Amino acid sequence: MGEQNMTDSTIGFIGLGLIGGSIARAIKRRQPQVRIMAYMRTRARLEQAKADGIVDVILEGIGDQLSQCDLIFLCTPVEYNAQYLTAIRPYLKEGALITDVGSTKTSIHQEIARQGLEDRFVGGHPMAGSEKTGYENSSDHLLENAYYIVTPPVGADGSLPFEEQPENVRRILTVARIIGAIPMVLDYREHDRVVAAISHLPHLIASSLVNLVRDSDTAAGTMKRVAAGGFKDITRIASSSPEMWEQICMTNTLPIAEVLERYIASLNLVLDQIRGRDNEGIYKLFETSRDYRNSITERARGPLEPAYEFSVDVVDEVGSISTISVILAAKGISIKNIGINNNREHGEGALKIAFYDQESMEAAWKHLDKYKYEMFRV
Repeated sequence: MGEQNMTDSTIGFIGLGLIGGSIARAIKRRQPQVRIMAYMRTRARLEQAKADGIVDVILEGIGDQLSQCDLIFLCTPVEYNAQYLTAIRPYLKEGALITDVGSTKTSIHQEIARQGLEDRFVGGHPMAGSEKTGYENSSDHLLENAYYIVTPPVGADGSLPFEEQPENVRRILTVARIIGAIPMVLDYREHDRVVAAISHLPHLIASSLVNLVRDSDTAAGTMKRVAAGGFKDITRIASSSPEMWEQICMTNTLPIAEVLERYIASLNLVLDQIRGRDNEGIYKLFETSRDYRNSITERARGPLEPAYEFSVDVVDEVGSISTISVILAAKGISIKNIGINNNREHGEGALKIAFYDQESMEAAWKHLDKYKYEMFRV
């Protein structure tokens, strides 16, 4: 289905950070007639959003102006959304719908049920992000080709076509489509089980692995010195915000605990296979994981922010980095990071280059290819 017009003409945002700001920008880009109101504690960012033409009305607080909204986005941290839900409830006009963008859903849905607001709420989780936060880092294309999980309070059925979904669900699906995301309807409990496995557990694994190496390192720091290449790539997400991940773990505790328990059991199995020199079992581990990983699509973005980077085969000599930098700068391609790759255990090139987005990475690859550089996907 192609792009369609929104029936919700006035939208309110409680919180206007990276995700809220990106949704608002994308709506304004494609549906400029939509009126956007916003409230957050940092007034300067709201002033900037208004100057950018994204916010039409700055809200001084939770009050009567919200009664003009057809749709209200809760874009604050998950633990605060329930408080704002209670605050905005008296100002909901007839037919107004509330949604959220939280990365865990059970707690907000339980609060919705407690307050009897099942007919006024549909949850949402745009599965994209960035290592940068705040409205100032939002963009109108952050959520393009990212999954946007839509979680109705009851009766979630992702097999139904758009036209057969309940009206409130269609309203959120429409927003997702308009901003260029890929909508998917899921039961909110299933959502939390899914993200526990594919997002929350990987962060726990990466962080615990980094700490294991830290605690196992020699006094001379030899492990840290050579912890580049593959090790740094697979633990990249350990650099995420401790505050945010503490909150996520505390709001999705049961699903995370269940999948973590299964993961520990799988590690114990691997331990037994290693100790027992079970070469067939170890071979099967790597074979099945390789085949399954290779079957995962690269067309859509998932919950973990991808690394836009590749390596280049260059001679480590004076001018190597500056030459490539000049080639890319001449084409207006911004580089996020560039440096010598000291650990090339997987056959990468000697120079690793990181970019801010896929478009920049692909453009850089194209231009360096013209200069006959040999490149490797990281």
